[in-house]
Amino acid sequence: MKIWQTELPLLKSGYPIEKYFTPHSIFFDIETTGFSASHSQVYMIGYATNADNTISYATNTNNTIRYATNTNNTISYATNTDSTIRITQLFAETPAEEPEILAAFAKTLPQYRTLVSFNGTGFDVPFLKGRYAHYGIPETLDFLGHLDIYKQVSKYKNILHLPSLKQKDLENFLGIRRDGQYSGGDLIPVYLEYAKCPSKEARSLLKLHNSEDMAGMVKLFPLLSYSSFFEGNFQISSLETRKWETYEKKEGWELILSLETEEPFPQRFSCQQEGFYVTGLGQQAKLRVQFYVGELKYFYPNYKEYYYLPAEDRAVHKSVASYVGRDYRIQASASNCYSKKTGCFLPQYQELFAPSLKQEYRDKVSYFEFTESFKTSKEQLKKYAMHLLGRLS
Repeated sequence: MKIWQTELPLLKSGYPIEKYFTPHSIFFDIETTGFSASHSQVYMIGYATNADNTISYATNTNNTIRYATNTNNTISYATNTDSTIRITQLFAETPAEEPEILAAFAKTLPQYRTLVSFNGTGFDVPFLKGRYAHYGIPETLDFLGHLDIYKQVSKYKNILHLPSLKQKDLENFLGIRRDGQYSGGDLIPVYLEYAKCPSKEARSLLKLHNSEDMAGMVKLFPLLSYSSFFEGNFQISSLETRKWETYEKKEGWELILSLETEEPFPQRFSCQQEGFYVTGLGQQAKLRVQFYVGELKYFYPNYKEYYYLPAEDRAVHKSVASYVGRDYRIQASASNCYSKKTGCFLPQYQELFAPSLKQEYRDKVSYFEFTESFKTSKEQLKKYAMHLLGRLS
């Protein structure tokens, strides 16, 4: 078994990476000879930690791993600042060394509280657990929290117009470039050939790919700003209403909410649904919603208790309809049991604010009145913004 350790600077990106990259977090990625833990093996486990959390290894004569502080064989590093990433790679030079890298990783885990991965919940953790069970090696994977970057970002694939969710594609989205051009699948035959006939060139390819996966994973953290935003980590900074006009001279009014985010967006995004539009860049987002200006109907819930007045096109409760002649009233139905209101309204896709009004009874979209109390309530404005953003994710 070989152990490589590399230290890289944690480049400042404007995103609070230290929020996740703490001494209690361990980023990890595995390289395997296939997709099934029953028929394949792990040949490399890479993990990245904060350089403040010093780990040292020593190899004894039995070629087993033990922790050490001062031996001739120790690979040790001085404590550094939290601006440095330490990448450790445990490499099985032959399939027979798989238990050794599994055991070394298992001994490392108890120092940490949170696993960080890219699709680790879908692949890496189940695969590792399968291999640990195969050898009967105790492990503590289930006792750690787990932040899966892939799982967080996958909800927003369409919003960000991502062609795929492969790690390299997400790195390209952020403008991150790699030296290595091979995928994990491409390197399986390279490893199998290396196990039979080791070469420096093949070892360099295998090491580079895993190292770039680890370093790239840390650089993906700015993508979490999108999930943070859609989960409600923003404040309403301003509100305005504006008139708009199309080239066809169609006119209307819109509400524009300016949102200040806690974490900066690394790339501009925009997304549109019928009736509203959202865009974001840096620490600012804009939410634009079209008003409905005109007449809407409020449908009473208990239509059997109402009469419908055809001449007036409205419903009245039976308790106050005694003054209306029988020839001018009919039993109300669900679709005509309403009163009308004229004003300026905003769309809602469930009954968020009452009273809820519609154009027609069976319409799925309802509306609520744009009032002064709503306009001046940051709590209600944020509630409405979250309602609309929830339609996108």
